[in-house]
Amino acid sequence: MTNIQFSMLNVQLKYRGMHKSSYYIINGITLYRLVAAPLLLLLVFYRELEIFRWLLAFSFFTDAIDGFLARRYKVTSMMGARLDSLADDLTVIVGAIALFVVKKDFVIQQIIPVFILLGLYLLQTILAFIKYRKVSNFHTYLAKTAAVFQGVFLILAFFLPEPPLVLFYAAVTITIIDLIEEIILVFLLPEWKVNVKGIYWVLKRNKNN
Repeated sequence: MTNIQFSMLNVQLKYRGMHKSSYYIINGITLYRLVAAPLLLLLVFYRELEIFRWLLAFSFFTDAIDGFLARRYKVTSMMGARLDSLADDLTVIVGAIALFVVKKDFVIQQIIPVFILLGLYLLQTILAFIKYRKVSNFHTYLAKTAAVFQGVFLILAFFLPEPPLVLFYAAVTITIIDLIEEIILVFLLPEWKVNVKGIYWVLKRNKNN
């Protein structure tokens, strides 16, 4: 084996080692959010709100971190995508439950957009189950944008005296558009797919094919 071949082999082995380590780190971060969700819920009901709001902020922060690391080191898998989506959904659901418990008057005042969101979410989930026999993990650009707005709103809602109304409506609007897009994607995509950019890219790919 020449020195060049040996060097290339050494680089490949190091890359594989880094890739494997990155895989475990990223999935470990996702696993943290899964474990943290029920703990956050307990903190809300025991009124440990100071600890709750910092852990909630940390959970949303880890969501951004594992997404960045997955793109940086190109670590993707079907199981990882499913766990990431589940962890994201659980974190948002826990944040929404906490908002109802702690800021009940605000939620009641905004009950119409809340029910619209809930209805669209349930419709999209039911349609995905009917077609794919499992929940969708499209991970569209709109979904990622909506997740950012949801996370920022929920964090600020527990750090500020009152939830920021403008940010709430921004998050609601983007999430509604995202859910409508995902409902359309269920009809457009015959098979379950992950990391779909959006309707534009699906139609463009279909046209090229």
